Formats: sequence, structure tokens, C-alpha cells
Amino acid sequence: MSNVWMIRAGEGGRLIEEFAKGYIGIGYNEMGDMSSAKNQDEIRVHYLKAYPNEKPGAIGNQIAMFYKFHTVFKIGDKAITYDTKNREYLIGTIKSDFIYKPGKVGDYPNIRKVVWEDKVSRDKLSVSSRNSLGCTTTLFSVNEDVWAEIQGILSGSSEGEDVTGGGEKNDLEEIRKEVVDKAHEFIKDKILGLDPDEMEELVAAILRGMGYQTRISPKGPDRGVDVMASPDGLGLEEPRIKAEVKHRQSAMGSKQIRSFLGGLREGDRALYISTGGFSKDAKYEADRSNIPLTLLDLDDLASLVVTHYEKFDLEGRALIPLVRVYWPAD
Repeated sequence: MSNVWMIRAGEGGRLIEEFAKGYIGIGYNEMGDMSSAKNQDEIRVHYLKAYPNEKPGAIGNQIAMFYKFHTVFKIGDKAITYDTKNREYLIGTIKSDFIYKPGKVGDYPNIRKVVWEDKVSRDKLSVSSRNSLGCTTTLFSVNEDVWAEIQGILSGSSEGEDVTGGGEKNDLEEIRKEVVDKAHEFIKDKILGLDPDEMEELVAAILRGMGYQTRISPKGPDRGVDVMASPDGLGLEEPRIKAEVKHRQSAMGSKQIRSFLGGLREGDRALYISTGGFSKDAKYEADRSNIPLTLLDLDDLASLVVTHYEKFDLEGRALIPLVRVYWPAD
């Protein structure tokens, strides 16, 4: 059975006119002619030499992508690319092995020949298929459901049918939740990338976004409370909030909670922040505390960042830079 590949015609479809002449291609100009490469290890050696400053997290994905185009793609496989101007997908069949030919397809020297056989309007596809094909990755394998839908449209037997039975509204909601969940995880990644001092600054920024004035304890071997917040910033007006911030992988236990509570006094409100979470005993200790105490883990922090980000000051936004994403209303 032939594979089906989605491959983008450059950023924003800028090379679609060249692709439409019967080609697909990828960049990686600095690697030179890789026509004779025999395996992925050889490709890795050339890639690392060509791009020595590439971010470590991106190296594996880039090498795998080049390897797929170079070796995994086969003559007879199906290819799909997107024409952004006409809002339609070109459907074709790969007709050549890997070719290195600079100047043939814009600034993409690594190409394959394709015979384009059909076109499918994006508007005819279901929301779930549009979402799948809208992945921003340069090239990827198209799943069987999406390919079956495209074939159904081409044969006239279906048009954008919702295979889940939930309708377009349900599909959009499912995709929205997926996007929100992914964004939440990325924000957690950013938080985990902060150092302990920056983590205290982030907690203070959240409290300022909630309308409090804050003070961060001076540096020292045993600072006790890390962040204090109150309406006046001096702790003279209530609520007087004291926060302990632990930026580590391990969960906090009941002993740490008792130690924190022992340094508080009547009228205090307490926050204990642990990016490593809390043990069951720690949560029990917090629940039975006479002083109001809220435990915040990494998920809670990420949610608070999103909730109050619009009211963050410049210092807070510099710690976790975020951008607004707009979504179609119902």
C-alpha cells in the first residue's frame, strides 16, 4: 500500500507555482548534494556540519524530516500540497527518486517529480480533516481517515462528512480544546525553564496581576517566606498573603508544610507553590491547617498565568512571553 504524504510548498505556500509544475521539494541548502547518502546516520553527520548552531531540541526532527524525503518517500506514493491562494489541495503521485537540483524549485534544491492528478477544495473537507492537514510541519504522513475522505470527495461519494457524527460545531470544540491543552503544556514548559529566583518573580507577578502589591524576601540561606503580598504592600492591611516557592521536581511532603505553617501568624493567608506537586500527606496537612493555606502545583501556576496575564506588568510578561490567539466564535 502506498503512503500518503502532505508536504508544504514553503512558508505560506510561497513556492506553490513551482510545485504545480510537477515537483515537491525541501530546503536544507547548506547540506549540499545528498543524493548518494546511504542512511540516516550519514545524513545526521552532514546536517550537524551544515547547521552547527541548530537548537538541540530541533535537530532530531529536522534530520528525520530530511530522511523521510530522501529515503522513505517512494515512487508511487501519493503527495498532497496546499495552494493557499486558491484554497485547494493538489493531489498527485510521486514519480521520481530523490533529486538534487538547485534552482529548479525556487530555493529548494532537494526535489522529487510529481504528477498532479486532482484538486480538492479545502471547503469540502470536514473540520477534523482541515485541522489534520493544517499541521504546520513541513511534511508528514496523512492519516487513513483523512485520505479516505479525500478519496470519497474525488469519487463523489462524500463531501466533508463528519466521521465522528458530532457535526462541525463539535469538531471545532474538540480542536479548540486540543489547542488549549497544548498551549497549557507549553506554558508549563516555560515555567519549568525559569530558575528559582525567576520563579519567585513569577509568583509575585501573578499576585500583582490579581491586584496586590508584593515584596520578595532578600536573598539569604534561610529566607522563610519568599513572597509577601497585601493591598498596601507593607503587610499592614489584610489580606496579608505569604507565599513559599519551591521550584523542584520532587513533591513536597507534610513536614515542609508544617514547617511553613509554623512561621505564620493569625491574620495571615498562605500560599505554598511547588512545581513538583504535593504528597497526599501534604495535602491533608494543608486541609487541616488553622491558617488558610492554598497549595499550587505546576498546572495551577500555568492556569493562573493565563487567567491574569492581561494584567501582568512588564516584568511579569518578560518572564513568560505569551501572545493572544483568536478563535472563531460560535
